[in-house]
Amino acid sequence: MVSYEWRGSFESEQVEALHATGFGRPSTDDWNWWKQVNDHSLGWVCARVDTVLVGWVNVAWDGGVHAFLLDTVVRQTHRRLGIGRQLVALAETGARRSGCEWLHVDFEDGLRHFYLQECGFTSTGAGLIALS
Repeated sequence: MVSYEWRGSFESEQVEALHATGFGRPSTDDWNWWKQVNDHSLGWVCARVDTVLVGWVNVAWDGGVHAFLLDTVVRQTHRRLGIGRQLVALAETGARRSGCEWLHVDFEDGLRHFYLQECGFTSTGAGLIALS
């Protein structure tokens, strides 16, 4: 059974390991996810099976009415079980309860169906400048 928690506690190493495997990049030992989200985010959602972190999403914001989904990730072994949809749904609820009026998300083309059909986002025009 999967349990979910808005602004749940976690160890930075757990989120870093999940991101490294989920996004196909090397893990780093010096990134403090706990400090990062507590200093800059509206909230986050943790998904766990027992004590194992299997999913996570960060909800950044502008300090006003706009919230932004970042780093939605589900452990490879737990994908296609609805965990990602539930993470996004709880992030939406948390942002709404915090007084936000808009929830934004950027995504790669391969995730279009997930965000637009599965999670209910509407396609909009947007722009992007790569800074590196």
